[in-house]
Amino acid sequence: MKYDVLGIGNAIVDILTHVNDDFLKSQNLDKGMMTLVDEEAAAALYDQIGQAVECSGGSAANTIAGLASLGSKTAYIGKIRDDQLGNVFGHDIRALGVHFDTETASEGPSTAFCQVLVTDDAERTMCTYLGACVNLGPNDVDENLVKNSAITYLEGYLWDPEAAKQAFLKAMDIAHDAGNRIALSLSDPFCVVRHKEEFLDLVKNHVDILFANEEELLTLYDTQDINDALQKVGQDCEIAAVTLGAKGCAVVNGSDIIEINGVPVSNLVDTTGAGDLFAAGFLHGLTQGADLATCGKMGNVVAGHIITHMGPRPDIDLAAYLAENT
Repeated sequence: MKYDVLGIGNAIVDILTHVNDDFLKSQNLDKGMMTLVDEEAAAALYDQIGQAVECSGGSAANTIAGLASLGSKTAYIGKIRDDQLGNVFGHDIRALGVHFDTETASEGPSTAFCQVLVTDDAERTMCTYLGACVNLGPNDVDENLVKNSAITYLEGYLWDPEAAKQAFLKAMDIAHDAGNRIALSLSDPFCVVRHKEEFLDLVKNHVDILFANEEELLTLYDTQDINDALQKVGQDCEIAAVTLGAKGCAVVNGSDIIEINGVPVSNLVDTTGAGDLFAAGFLHGLTQGADLATCGKMGNVVAGHIITHMGPRPDIDLAAYLAENT
């Protein structure tokens, strides 16, 4: 395969700033969740936040960035506009060595951005304007790219816009026809609520590798018992990697449930991208032939680093860091 992992997702630039809980309440925002907003609402919120840091983001793009830093061969499909934020996104992902040649839009909505509001406990609350992302469609899915990627990694957020959903389905069909695997991140508990029945069908019939956090998995299976949820997902897809916060993660393969302890973190700064980078560590191990327990440990180590600084992208040589800590 030319690529270990191809990511398909919303190409977004993150705008990160610190706020307090009172600010979230004043904006009627659910702490720790992602809310979709229109351009007017996004601009109004931007006017009320303080000093901010801009950096490329997007769930699947963060995972691909992490994989590239770890040394995996990667590619990405995502829609941007020919504007300032689009130029930032394109530069950042290509600078990591990621193959990215999705056609840039010359008209229509601007490049997407996500305002990431980080509270003192390092929790992040997100308000996302999808912008150009809503125009990602089946024509943007490069068939040869999917055929030449061992794993195609999709973010659950893609299931919101109809055109992106069709791109999602096209990529799954191409990958499986070529004998390759599909990985899916559930992305957000509210995303699961919006599309629960469809997500259950995807997990049971179309997804080979599932990524979720504890709340997302509990929501998917309508239970408050994580062991029950783990057993159910083990019956539905080949591999499930479930993050459990500070407790670490659980990796499910059929009836086997492997629990891997978390990595102690003393300087927690920002949880943005923790799940994305967990997926990067896990998929890197998987494509390099590591056993599932090692894959889970690699995911924990990489996620443990990313939450020690602002932003969802690695700021160090992740390959060297992983080698020193596994």
